[in-house]
Amino acid sequence: MARVVRFHEHGGPEVLRIEALDVPPPGQGEVRIQIKALGLNRAEALLRAGAYIEMPTLPSGLGLEAAGVIETVGEGVADFAPGDAVSVIPPISMVRWPTYGELATFPAEFIVKHPQSLGWEAAAAVWMPYLTAYGALIDLAALRREDVVVITAASSGVGLAAIQIANRVGATTIAVTRTSAKKQALIGAGAAHVVASAEEDLEGRLNEIAGAKGVRIVFDAVGGPSFWPLTAVMSPGGMLIEYGGLSPDPTPFPLSTVLSKCLTLRGYLVHEITGDPVKLEAAKAFILDGLTSGLFHPIIARTFPFDQIVEAHRFLESNEQFGKVVVTV
Repeated sequence: MARVVRFHEHGGPEVLRIEALDVPPPGQGEVRIQIKALGLNRAEALLRAGAYIEMPTLPSGLGLEAAGVIETVGEGVADFAPGDAVSVIPPISMVRWPTYGELATFPAEFIVKHPQSLGWEAAAAVWMPYLTAYGALIDLAALRREDVVVITAASSGVGLAAIQIANRVGATTIAVTRTSAKKQALIGAGAAHVVASAEEDLEGRLNEIAGAKGVRIVFDAVGGPSFWPLTAVMSPGGMLIEYGGLSPDPTPFPLSTVLSKCLTLRGYLVHEITGDPVKLEAAKAFILDGLTSGLFHPIIARTFPFDQIVEAHRFLESNEQFGKVVVTV
């Protein structure tokens, strides 16, 4: 028996329960992990609320990221052994392979031996942020040194990973955040410029920073009315990559700007990387190199114990965090 987190109805954080369940042994090509830490994501809050792209059969587990020690390996697993310290690549279905628990079973292809320099909390905070940012900036947009890239929701785990990846390439980063409260922290995290969208003229400030060449890449998690100023400052042939939808307001389609500048507005899911073995291997190599060299370092906002999973989800949805929310097991 192991303690796991499940929910029996959709709703707020209070619907999460810690229950004792049997965790099946690993099958062919699988490993079972003793979980040490969990990385929390907005997707889990959406699944819990019944608003995610995946609809579970209730009761359901949840969770996309974790780090821990391999307890048991199944038949056909050659690259891992009991005792290995590993972290979990977010699976395509968190309903099928949930991470929130003391024990969890995963296909071996979702498992990575992370650098030994990472603690459990940092290791649990790597793969969703860095794979998401890598897929957008490197795989889709082919980010270059001469580029200016705008990163919205910049204080999120994905936003901070995107800043670090862009800095590794040598591009100019413009972090967009709602207020100036996190401005100095974003500068400290490596952003070249910070714009507070609720306090400044977003289009004017972006034009001022980007200059005549404009912004080639926008990496956006918000949507909503900001599409007007964001596309207005983009250079001809630029690409806006949308991976979120945090704004409660409708998202307009800036038709005349898109046509006149031949812009690409591209929806994106990290599954485009995790579901393609060739792309996933390239992404893993890029990210592991950055972690080993110290150029990439997950930023953790706050850590909660497992028994406070409800409080951790409340904090996740508070918009107060700077970086990842982590739960230790």
